[in-house]
Order: sequence, then C-alpha cells, then structure tokens
Amino acid sequence: MSAAALLLFVGVFAVVAPLALYVFVRSEAENTERMSREEARERVSREQDDDRR
Repeated sequence: MSAAALLLFVGVFAVVAPLALYVFVRSEAENTERMSREEARERVSREQDDDRR
C-alpha cells in the first residue's frame, strides 16, 4: 500500500510542480517593464558603454 501512495504522491507532484512554476513565472513576467526593440538596444548599448568605463 505504501508503494501505491508513494507512486500517487510522485504523480501528483509531477503534475503540480510544473503548473506552480508556470504560475510563478507568469506573475513575475507581469511585473516587468515592456519596451520596444529599439529601446532595448539603446539600453544595452548604454549599459555596455558604462561597463567599459
């Protein structure tokens, strides 16, 4: 019986863990700043210039 319980636990975990990870990543992505491709290029260029100094 304990082997069946362990198998059930592993099965439930295998389904729930990816869904929980998806929810956490999705909520984090909602809190990020959106920018255009050109704005992103300008920001990276500025940061690289600052790193070189």
